[in-house]
Amino acid sequence: MEEEIRILAVADAIEAIASHRPYRSSLELDVSLKEIEDNAGILYDREAVEVCMKLYREKGFKLE
Repeated sequence: MEEEIRILAVADAIEAIASHRPYRSSLELDVSLKEIEDNAGILYDREAVEVCMKLYREKGFKLE
């Protein structure tokens, strides 16, 4: 269960960065993914980041 939680934390962060907020406009998905990658092993679990990057970049996952 812990692995799933770490993956969800990364996915939630990607969605939060890429979505519009009252205090800022939405950012491009590529910007969100770069932010997550840059902080892998620091703010986010490195393995969870790798799984999420694979979903977005290799499997074509998209936010709707």
